[in-house]
Amino acid sequence: MSAVLDFDIKPLLAGGGLLPMVVTAPEPGLDLLSAFDSLAPLVDEHLLRSGGVLFRGFEVGGAEAFRRFAGAFGHPLLNYEFGSTPRTNVTQGVYTSTEYPAHQSIPLHNEQAYTLEWPMKIWFYSVIAAQTGGETPIADSREVYRRVPVRIRERMVDKGLMYVRNFGNGLDVSWEQVFNTEDPAQVEAYCRAHSIECEWKDDGELRTRQRCQVVARHPRTADMVWFNQAHLFHVSNLPTEVRENLLEVVDDEWDLPRNVYYSDGSPLEDVLLDEIRGVLDDCTISFPWRENDVLMLDNMLAAHARSPFTGKRQVIVAMAEGHSALPRG
Repeated sequence: MSAVLDFDIKPLLAGGGLLPMVVTAPEPGLDLLSAFDSLAPLVDEHLLRSGGVLFRGFEVGGAEAFRRFAGAFGHPLLNYEFGSTPRTNVTQGVYTSTEYPAHQSIPLHNEQAYTLEWPMKIWFYSVIAAQTGGETPIADSREVYRRVPVRIRERMVDKGLMYVRNFGNGLDVSWEQVFNTEDPAQVEAYCRAHSIECEWKDDGELRTRQRCQVVARHPRTADMVWFNQAHLFHVSNLPTEVRENLLEVVDDEWDLPRNVYYSDGSPLEDVLLDEIRGVLDDCTISFPWRENDVLMLDNMLAAHARSPFTGKRQVIVAMAEGHSALPRG
C-alpha cells in the first residue's frame, strides 16, 4: 500500500518559511502507523531542512499507537530524566505535555536545553484540541540565533550560563520526582555522571548547579542554533507579583526554585533577557491544533511553547535520540 500513497506536502504558512512542513493524508482516516514506510522518506528529506513536520488528517489510534509510530524512527524513546516541569507518564516513553494551569503560557524553548543532554527528536500528538487557544507555537532556532544581537550573543557565549535549581518545599517539583528515586545516593551518582553540582541543604532539600551552553552546533547540519533556557529559568520570567512574593518567602535569591546566572555566578541582566524574548516573539509560528495532528520536531532546530487555553486539552509527547554535550572521559 505504501508504494502508491500520494501525500500532499507543503509549508503550513504560505510565504512564512519551511517550518513546519505539512504532510496531509491522501484519504480521510488513513492510519498513521500503517503509512510509516511511505512517511519515513519524507521525514528524511524535510526534517533537517525545515526543522519540523506536521502530519495532518491521519488516524493515530491513541497513545500506544503514537508510541509505536515515534519508536519506528529507529531510536528507543527516552525517559523524562532531570525534568524541569510536572508531567505524567502515559505509556512507556510517552508523557503528558507540561501540566501547568490552563491560563499560563510556556515560553519558547528547546527541550532540556537547560542541561548538557537532550533529545534530538520530539513528537507531539493532539489527542484533544482545546476549545480555544492551546496552540504549541514553534520557532526556527537557526533564525533565533541569527536575530539575537551579536553583542548579546558574544557576551553570553563568553560568560556562559549556570542554572540553579532548588527542589521541593512546595515551591517546585520534588527531587524524588525529578530523579525518579527516594535514595539520595542515587541522586548524587546521577549528578556526578552528568556534570551537575549538588548539595543537600539544612532542611534536607536539594540544590543543583549546572554550567551549560548558550548556543550549539547541530551534529548533522552543522548549523548554529540558539540553545538555552535562560529567558525561561530567570526570575524575570515570573509575573512581578509572583517574583516579589517568592523573594519574600526564600532566604535569598539563591534559594529560588529556579534561576540562571552567568557561569561565574554573576547576575544576568533583565534588559538583555527582554531583548531575547523580543526576538523569540518575532520568530514565533503559531497554528491551531486539530484532533489527531502529530508534530515532529528536530529539537535543536526548532523550539516549542504552549499558549493558554480554555476547555479540555490533551497533548502527549514522546522524545528520542539522546544527544550529549558532556565532557568526554
